[in-house]
Amino acid sequence: MRRIGAILLWSAVAAAFIGPGTVTTAASAGASHGAALIWAVLFSILATFVLQEAAARLTIASGSDLAEVLHRRFPSGWKRALTIVLAGGAVVIGSIAYEAGNILGGVAGVALGVDLPGPVLTAGLGAMAALLLAAGSPARIARLLAALVAMMGAGFLFTAYVLAPSMAEIAAALATPSIPEGAALTVVALIGTTVVPYNLFLGSSLARGASLADSRFGLGVAVGLGGLITLAIMIVGSALDGDFSFDRLEALLAARLGAWAGTGLALGLFAAGLSSAVTAPLAAALTVRGLFADADDPRWSASGWRFRGVWIAVLGIGIAFGMAEVRPVPAILLAQALNGLLLPVVAVFLMLAMRDRALLGEAASGPLGAVAMVAVTGIALLLGAVSLLRVFGALTG
Repeated sequence: MRRIGAILLWSAVAAAFIGPGTVTTAASAGASHGAALIWAVLFSILATFVLQEAAARLTIASGSDLAEVLHRRFPSGWKRALTIVLAGGAVVIGSIAYEAGNILGGVAGVALGVDLPGPVLTAGLGAMAALLLAAGSPARIARLLAALVAMMGAGFLFTAYVLAPSMAEIAAALATPSIPEGAALTVVALIGTTVVPYNLFLGSSLARGASLADSRFGLGVAVGLGGLITLAIMIVGSALDGDFSFDRLEALLAARLGAWAGTGLALGLFAAGLSSAVTAPLAAALTVRGLFADADDPRWSASGWRFRGVWIAVLGIGIAFGMAEVRPVPAILLAQALNGLLLPVVAVFLMLAMRDRALLGEAASGPLGAVAMVAVTGIALLLGAVSLLRVFGALTG
């Protein structure tokens, strides 16, 4: 039962990255490049486990989450200012960008099956997310989200199985990883939608009171299942001819599996949008609280106006994008790419915290862990730089 509880707890991490952003990014990657970018998904899953395990170990060993450790490690001066601007700014900006995609994607899913104006659907989804956020603790929210993610994931896994992908094509893509022409930002978006920067702060907070062995087990199962779902979405997307859209994906599923599949997609996107619409504001609030206050500061309690003010602001901006009826697919892809570009910033601060032996003792990163974190951060930074250079070249060429 303890291991099952760990899986349910860490399903919050999967719930955060298996949202409309993942559906849009992975399906778009499949539609445009087939199986060529499967290597990027596998790298993302490995990177997610490496970084989330480090964030969990930090909390379990020190009793403080990542934001609190950074607050304590850099308490004043220019280092504290840099921490707030870079780490805090990356998480809050990433949460806002992700939240816009969550709301837009969730509404797009509901719109597939419900004929109501976009602003009405946006208001309804936003209200449900607000009620969940106001209801209780992160652990309780994590258990509620597990069922929503499981519902959508099962649908995509079954659909991918029915579509029977070419194993030869998958093997070729894994044997020779490459970035096809025009796919650089898509690669960064795949990383950003899986190794979500704010998830490191959320996961660190969730690890309070947990054991390291159970956390590793729960993380391995939850992140592994999340990776399978992402791969399944990419495989389903590869069956599309031309550009991705939610309507075209619905038509494909209905043609291959029956009319029920379109309804299942609508429900899945709604579930994904709602689950991620809860985790992004929650992660932002946890991060800001940790950076600006001590853990026992009553002014920053989960029911206090400061904590709630942060998640209300992030949720409100997401709702504003929905009310403006911004085109969902481009906005979602841009949000995922932005999170991918911000990832190295947050990862560097996590590495700095994990090297503090005075705080962590034997739990501090050893040589192998340090190499893994440096490799993950370095590859993410390299891919982000390549993407920026290609975009700059396209704009100036």
